[in-house]
Amino acid sequence: MDTSPPFAGSHSLRDTQTGVRIKFIVTGQYPGDGKPKPVAFPDPALSGTVIDGIQFVCLPVLIELKLASGMTNPGRLRDLADVQELIRVLKLPRDFGAQLHPYVQVRFAELWDAVANADREPE
Repeated sequence: MDTSPPFAGSHSLRDTQTGVRIKFIVTGQYPGDGKPKPVAFPDPALSGTVIDGIQFVCLPVLIELKLASGMTNPGRLRDLADVQELIRVLKLPRDFGAQLHPYVQVRFAELWDAVANADREPE
């Protein structure tokens, strides 16, 4: 893969063959609007799990990051939709929210209720 920065001083790379942007997320940065908040990008070595030899962030942390991102940046509403999809596909219980940082717990409960209500409504 051949990569180059999309512009001078960029914190990301772009694959020169496919045009796909590769963005680097740094421990301690804040999701969404980038402004300080109780939820920040963690050190992957401390908050991750290894699956088939690959380090992944654990599910509660992923959901916290997506919620904090969608809550603070109107351009990141897809992150809230991602959480709804995780709730639906993984059949997460409502009390899963108790594992999350208090900053995002209410929003998780709102999204969980929305998924539960949508599943009950006839099409």
